[in-house]
Amino acid sequence: MAITTTTAMRGPMALKDWAQLLLLGAIWGGSFFFARIAVADIPPLVLVLFRVAIAALALQLYLGLRGPSFRLALPHAGLFFLLALVNNVIPFSLIFAGQTELGAGVASVLNSTTPFWTLVLANALTSDEKLSWNKLAGIALGIVGTAVMIGPGLLAGLGGPVWAKFALVGASLSYAVALMIARRFKGVPSPVIATGQLTASTTIMIPVVLLSHGNANLFSASPPVWAAVLALALLSTAFAYILYFNLVASAGATNASLVTLIVPASAILLGFLFLGERLELFELGGMALIALGLVIIDGRLFGRR
Repeated sequence: MAITTTTAMRGPMALKDWAQLLLLGAIWGGSFFFARIAVADIPPLVLVLFRVAIAALALQLYLGLRGPSFRLALPHAGLFFLLALVNNVIPFSLIFAGQTELGAGVASVLNSTTPFWTLVLANALTSDEKLSWNKLAGIALGIVGTAVMIGPGLLAGLGGPVWAKFALVGASLSYAVALMIARRFKGVPSPVIATGQLTASTTIMIPVVLLSHGNANLFSASPPVWAAVLALALLSTAFAYILYFNLVASAGATNASLVTLIVPASAILLGFLFLGERLELFELGGMALIALGLVIIDGRLFGRR
């Protein structure tokens, strides 16, 4: 597997792509707040169904009112169901299973390996996203930065069965495969891709939830919980996936996967800004390492030097 000495053929990300990446990281970082409220009253699989179903409905309404037509998705129906499996159903299930045995810190670090797996797959399967030293170094630094940012919480959660750790690595691999599939929707607008994926995910999750939970008490949550579910579905899913697929199209799969390095940092910063949580020195150090890794991946600063 050859490693080029230059950046990938796409070149450094444009500033608008960096802005979208940071916004997406902030939105998905905020999803932890909404999920924390919602999961107290709603079982995880049911929450997944509500999340994708409400988001799919909102996007169908959006396409109906503003366009483009959802008919653009119909020729790719099989591919959308595959994308739904590897980008929603499989990783959500693996993450939930792994987190029953592992702490959130270990889960965050293992999830941050997504850019590495994406880079490996992109090098093997694409012609414009090849391995480069700056991307490998930047991604490695980002993973280390995530581990440092978690700090003592990571050490406390290092135990647990091997299968749970493999489950979380499997989720990261699944996300990487999903990015390779997302690249195949060339010429399809990102709102249509997001709508197709979430509609397919809803179709898959309905029988899963009915078989595992039945239809009793599915809608018995309190109003604050439903507010959190709506925020999770509309902001952290419907809008976020439009950003995500737009980023895949404009910046490439590997660059889009870098959002998994930003999400833990944004979640900690949001907790500090809005929940009054204390910001520790090791968290700042980890964020600095992640930021340095992103600068190395971009390559322009070091190229000028």
